[in-house]
Amino acid sequence: MLVPVILSGGAGTRLWPLSRRAQPKQFLPLAGSSSLFQATLRRLDGVCRSENAVVVCNAEHRFIVASQLHECGGEGASILLEPIGRNTAPAVAVAALEALASAGESADPVLLVMPADHVIADEPAFVDAVRRGEKAALEGHLVTFGIVADRPETGYGYILSGEALEGSPGSFRVQRFVEKPDRETAQSYLDAGGYHWNSGMFMFRCSRYLDELERHESDMLQAARRAHESMRREHDFGWLDEESFAASPSNSIDYAVMEHTDSAVVIPISVGWSDVGGWNALHDLGSSDSHDNVVYGDVCTQGARGSYLHSEHRLLTAVGVQDLVVIETEDAVLVAARDRLGGLRELVADLRDQDREEVIHRREHLRPWGSFEPLAAGQADVGYKVKRITVKPGESLSLQMHHKRQEHWVVVEGTAEVTCDDEVFTLSAGSSTHIPLGAKHRLLNPGLEPLILVEVQCGDYLGEDDIVRFEDRYGRS
Repeated sequence: MLVPVILSGGAGTRLWPLSRRAQPKQFLPLAGSSSLFQATLRRLDGVCRSENAVVVCNAEHRFIVASQLHECGGEGASILLEPIGRNTAPAVAVAALEALASAGESADPVLLVMPADHVIADEPAFVDAVRRGEKAALEGHLVTFGIVADRPETGYGYILSGEALEGSPGSFRVQRFVEKPDRETAQSYLDAGGYHWNSGMFMFRCSRYLDELERHESDMLQAARRAHESMRREHDFGWLDEESFAASPSNSIDYAVMEHTDSAVVIPISVGWSDVGGWNALHDLGSSDSHDNVVYGDVCTQGARGSYLHSEHRLLTAVGVQDLVVIETEDAVLVAARDRLGGLRELVADLRDQDREEVIHRREHLRPWGSFEPLAAGQADVGYKVKRITVKPGESLSLQMHHKRQEHWVVVEGTAEVTCDDEVFTLSAGSSTHIPLGAKHRLLNPGLEPLILVEVQCGDYLGEDDIVRFEDRYGRS
């Protein structure tokens, strides 16, 4: 049995302002019509079943993960929620424990561990490598996939392959792992051959990984076991015990296990791989024009060269610029020199210190039932806020009440079923209703098309935390 394990962390920093903390890059369609998360799951169609997957993610992203799993047939997948980031080794430990629990006592599944935010262009070649990796994993080896290096890259760690693994063509024992090198050292690796980029993808039996973790990081395994045993299951989610998981040392699979085991095997692959590590990576993935510009959206250039130009909402023009990244979103614009993108992390940190909302959310705030987008706000004698609310078919907001504000709803598309205290009624496009201060109310979309309405809030305080939930299908009450 092969179980895919999807590691879905991320802070939304390296591709800001497209990605944000509440919606990092793996949930965006950056290299096709599907998100990177969904592409990671779908590339294994025919090899393993998506409903057997184990996803380890931040609790803040749980509803996005559940929604995107549903869209690609992974409703039965286990979603484990990390209360705090502890790197990849503890995350894979709880995934292994979950896979063992789901498979039953007699089974010992092979895990295929993949980050959720990578691009692989040659999926048939990757599937072939996975089949070879599964064979080695069933024999007790701990497999990693090394990317065949085509340039002296300084942003990746390297794996040096040793002797060929007997009976497994294209597989080699790992001679050593190497830290990210400087450019001269990276070039020497390329010249010497046998060095491969560390992809962060792995295959091994659950028991073999846990045995090696016991041998080299026993405190980590004990913390992972306690976190999993005390996990609270609610709806589609497993909430790992916070105190237990926080007690785990923070470490990667490489440092915790792979560098110490004598069973490490590397399978070199050339599959059009990218970790989409920043804007330059997206430039390399895109289709460039005759002047090496990559453009998305409504973009017009004159004399521009070597630039990445991305527009989401309006006409973007560029004249005579060279080697720039320009990103336009609904609420932020980034302009950066391509050779200075290392400063983006510091820029986002500065914005975070200023409590800028743009670091966390897009203007459209995603919710499990749909989304809302602020349209206007003001403060006179009484404050006001205007939102556009979109509710997905069949979905419902919680039964709730506000202490500080009243609301007025105007339906512009679709049909709304409204609960206001003891009254339940239906509104169609062009109809409106008033929700008084303190009234228990709920909004539901009973139709087959999205419900769109405009909400006007009025009150002394309009924060999102002025909400008391009485009933909620998403477990937030």
